[in-house]
Amino acid sequence: MPFDVARVRGLFPTLGDGYIHLDGPAGTLIPEGVARAVSAALRVPLSNRHGPFPSSARADALVDAARRAFADLVGGEPAGVVLGPNMTTLTYAISRALAKTWKVGDEIVVSRLDHDANVRPWIAAARSAGAVVRWAEVDIETCELPEWQYDELINRRTRLVAVTAASNAVGTRPDVRAIAERAHRVGALTYVDGVHATAHGPVDVAAIGADFWATSAYKWGGPHISAVIAAPAVLETLSPDKLVPSPDEVPDRFETGTPAFELMAGAVAAVDHLAALDDAATGSRRQRVLASMAAVKRYEASVFSRLDNGLRSQLHVYVLGSPQDRAPTVSFSVEGWKPRAVTEELARRGICAWDGDYYAYELMESLGVGELGGAVRVGLVHYNTAHEVDRLLDALSELR
Repeated sequence: MPFDVARVRGLFPTLGDGYIHLDGPAGTLIPEGVARAVSAALRVPLSNRHGPFPSSARADALVDAARRAFADLVGGEPAGVVLGPNMTTLTYAISRALAKTWKVGDEIVVSRLDHDANVRPWIAAARSAGAVVRWAEVDIETCELPEWQYDELINRRTRLVAVTAASNAVGTRPDVRAIAERAHRVGALTYVDGVHATAHGPVDVAAIGADFWATSAYKWGGPHISAVIAAPAVLETLSPDKLVPSPDEVPDRFETGTPAFELMAGAVAAVDHLAALDDAATGSRRQRVLASMAAVKRYEASVFSRLDNGLRSQLHVYVLGSPQDRAPTVSFSVEGWKPRAVTEELARRGICAWDGDYYAYELMESLGVGELGGAVRVGLVHYNTAHEVDRLLDALSELR
């Protein structure tokens, strides 16, 4: 069945601001159902957890519901869902815990394709343990991350491989499963940045081979809350830094401080929103998520093809890379224009886009555009349309 984008757009009153929002890679708009869920959670008494009274029981229920929702989204177990304010904070916490298990001479592998939140925490952790950092390089012509190079990067001293499931800058989807298989053959763990990938297709962390999968709700219609999903047995092997009186059970021992319970309500509503994007989907929420996100992937691919081809047809526009498998995200430069000047001009024409390096620091430096102010980035999500793409292409054609 065709994807009913008109129905989907009706779920987003925020689309009525008169702008074309092609800034989804930095965070999506919020559907009405999510906003209402957050508001509803704030309109009833809420206390901290584990108390013998109703307002505390509500907090416990919100946490449990959020764990189940994140697990349904990516195919994990609720007991393996670590909740936190953002992916960067969670990754620093996990990296410090893992580093306690490393010794001098151990090795980790990071990539030039990744968002810096899946690079810098691991470098700091390796430094603290005396471990060696090895780099997977990007093909600067295609922006692919060739998996064959991991044959040389991974060995019996490797303890961790950190890699993205989709680049937030150029959309590249590396072959994570092939990389994970190489890591697992030598007993290494894989930490996969799924922040950008989760919004654009069905996810099965076990099939992908991710020992840790990080995702952020604000990239798929939710509020600013994130999670790292792992097998509970893997989390049991780690001892994160924590306060003495705080819980020592998994996954609670990885979560510091009092969380924003109302945002957990919003995350649950966001997963329910994704599960309902294909109105013909049936079954459990997990089954509906898989069906809906498969429909999203097909729809976004068709609209992105129009965007990518249209950009490449304009001789004054230079598109970064041409990966074979990609999320619907692209970065480019415009001849004679600095990236910020382009996004300012687009904003004047009612189009939201980003410029800079988007924290894909190593990638932009490898491509040689970092010192030029990075590039212009646009990306599609499930509420964008072909008409919006045409508006962007028309605006860029006037910047010759």
